[in-house]
Amino acid sequence: MIPRTPSLFARLVAVLALVLAAGAGLLLVAAWASARLAADEAYDRLLVGAALQIAETIASDGREVSVDPPFSAFETLALSPRDRIFYKVVDPADGLLTGDADLAVPVERARLAGGPLLLDWEHRGQAVRAVVAGRYVPDAARTGFAAVVVAQTREARARLARELTVKASLMVLAMSALALGAVAVAVRAALRPLRAIEGVLAARGPNDLNPLGLAAPREIHLLVASIDHFMGRLAGHVAVMKRFIADAAHQIRTPLTALAAQLDLLSSETDEARRHDQLARVRERTAELGRLTNQLLNHAMVIHRARAVAFGPVDVAGLARRTLIDAVQQAGDRAVDIGYEGPDEPLTISGDAIALREALANLIHNAFKHGAPGRLTVRVERERDRVLLAVEDDGPGIPASDWARVREPFQSASGGAAGSGLGLTIAAEVAAAHGGEMRFASHSERGFAVILALPAEGEARP
Repeated sequence: MIPRTPSLFARLVAVLALVLAAGAGLLLVAAWASARLAADEAYDRLLVGAALQIAETIASDGREVSVDPPFSAFETLALSPRDRIFYKVVDPADGLLTGDADLAVPVERARLAGGPLLLDWEHRGQAVRAVVAGRYVPDAARTGFAAVVVAQTREARARLARELTVKASLMVLAMSALALGAVAVAVRAALRPLRAIEGVLAARGPNDLNPLGLAAPREIHLLVASIDHFMGRLAGHVAVMKRFIADAAHQIRTPLTALAAQLDLLSSETDEARRHDQLARVRERTAELGRLTNQLLNHAMVIHRARAVAFGPVDVAGLARRTLIDAVQQAGDRAVDIGYEGPDEPLTISGDAIALREALANLIHNAFKHGAPGRLTVRVERERDRVLLAVEDDGPGIPASDWARVREPFQSASGGAAGSGLGLTIAAEVAAAHGGEMRFASHSERGFAVILALPAEGEARP
């Protein structure tokens, strides 16, 4: 049972949701920083304005410096009831004119000419935001800058920053939710071609192996092409299986019927001579049936291996010698000159040793059965980019007009002895699976030859 896994839609939405969440998190951090900066800028303007208003009231009569802080300077700062305001005014000699003497915000008079200075400080255990503004007093006892220091606690700033952050956060979350919804809709629309493929496959019958015939987007075109290719291969396998079953049913039915008839005759025969003849025919029929069954199974094996087995190095010369030695007994009592012509050293190609051995064994069997009255030779040689594996005998051979027909299953040469008609078919299919071909050759002085021409350098099968 195939384990259930999350759908592609769920995976895509989850990944995009994580991306949106990460983006929303970054936006929230940026919103908080921006809100703090905006709150500081707003309250800093009020703080600077108050300090400048106080500085405008600093005056000197030539001996003393005085200041009269206006009430309006503190009015805007007092809008926040929770915040506390601290201030002090000092003359050019750092003498306190008014305010909190313990307000220890540093005063750098060298920088006051450039305008008010803002800084963060701590006063009475509270974090404050302070501004230092200067007023140049030229006619005082000590000429220089009088300084105004105004400090305010940060509660109003923090509250404003929180409010701005909450509003920005709500906007970010709302936009993220809308974006996630849009992503879900877009992903579902993008996956619609996959659902179309699913629907087409689900609606098909078990015997419909035709291509899908769907116009697919470029991103899944390879998937559709792969499915079509797989369907084509599966259709080929099914066709081969159907052909094998039909051939087996047709070819085995006839000898089985004949064998059953022979057995019926044998069971009712009382004459010993006829009984002996009928028993011989039963043995002959049984042998033919066994040979046919073996060839049918070998044919199916060869077809399967051609599609499923990876090639490896094969010593064709050694394989030819071993196959010929195993087939010598097929000559029986006939005086046949059996020989091998080829190199003694290995002649290696890339192929399937079992399939090549089966093909050669079938060619040798055909030569013994239908030819080779006095000579049979297995010849191995190199011809440019091919290795030739030939079975040659001195029999009449196959007429040239039948060379194309005998490659087909269960087809024998016209006028020849009866046979299963699968030996040459197996040899031809093995040669084709190796990227080669099966040839026929008639030589008046050497006889008739069936040749398997195979790629010498192990070319990939087509």
